[in-house]
Amino acid sequence: MEIDVKTFALLAAAATGVLSLAACGDQSSGAGGTRDQIRAVGSSTVYPFATAAAELFVQSNPGMKSPIIESTGTGGGMKLFCAGVGAQHPDIEDASRRMKKSEFDQCQANGVKDIIEVQIGVDGLAFAESKEGPGLSLTPKIVYEALAANPYGEDANKAQTWKDVDASLPAIPISVFGPPSTSGTRDSLAELILEVGCRTDPAMAALKEKNEDEYKATCTRIREDGKYVDSGENDNLIVQKLGANPNAVGVFGFSFLEENKNTLKDVPINGIPATYDTVSTGQYPGARPLYIYVKKAHMQAVPGLQAYLNIFASNWGPGGVLARRGMVPAPDDVRKANAETVKSLTVLDGADLK
Repeated sequence: MEIDVKTFALLAAAATGVLSLAACGDQSSGAGGTRDQIRAVGSSTVYPFATAAAELFVQSNPGMKSPIIESTGTGGGMKLFCAGVGAQHPDIEDASRRMKKSEFDQCQANGVKDIIEVQIGVDGLAFAESKEGPGLSLTPKIVYEALAANPYGEDANKAQTWKDVDASLPAIPISVFGPPSTSGTRDSLAELILEVGCRTDPAMAALKEKNEDEYKATCTRIREDGKYVDSGENDNLIVQKLGANPNAVGVFGFSFLEENKNTLKDVPINGIPATYDTVSTGQYPGARPLYIYVKKAHMQAVPGLQAYLNIFASNWGPGGVLARRGMVPAPDDVRKANAETVKSLTVLDGADLK
């Protein structure tokens, strides 16, 4: 059978794409290092939505294996995602914050050149307490002064009770269960709450201009004397700890607050509760976008990857499965733009990353 030059070129290009993935692969992951199962790593906040999409994927694609979803934290997932292209590297990074410029550069250095960024929805950085809790109401300034290692660059934090921080609060011990440093939720806590509280001191703006590293350390480094407890990447564990510690506060994604309304109540920030409406409109101070990042080089080589992305785009609207799982839909224009990204597989240029 004769094959014309154009057809041969197309076949060669397709073969090269598959072979390049296989060549980079871990031989233990399948014949020739190939992989027939989607693998995603990253955010514990995005995890329940990624698994919901995986369930729909299996229902819609009989005979195909369910995607493997790992809750590694956004930061830990980025390291795995950016380590390279090939069967031993994940296809997708689930993220509760946007990719950092440093992470993008690391991806590029390791050959992960074409990255597709998709905003799948919105989440809130929720503060919560047990139904039997004291009914706290906090501000970014109060949270910062309670949790900062060295508030405003001064001596080590000596505050023991919430009343020590603000006279209007009860004299109960500061006890906060929250995410680890590898988590996107921890990054959101730093950016959306701690830095905002820190900047209430005008001297901090001057410090940022003078020394960015010192500013970051001053405004985002959390005390390590037991008042803040790193609770790992399992947000359900924080929910359990709040049940056993009625005076404690937990920090996690809004969806976990929604799922546990029978045992938890919201701790308002600036007098604004974390609700579906306040998060979706951005009125809530802890509102944040949720993302998935995908390697374009894996799109043709890993079976079902496009179909899995389509599942997100088909179910992230109001009333969709992801919303029913607790994710807040992004505004209409954002959903439309990201649906087009899923369809066209437009890659991220990284120019506006921070």
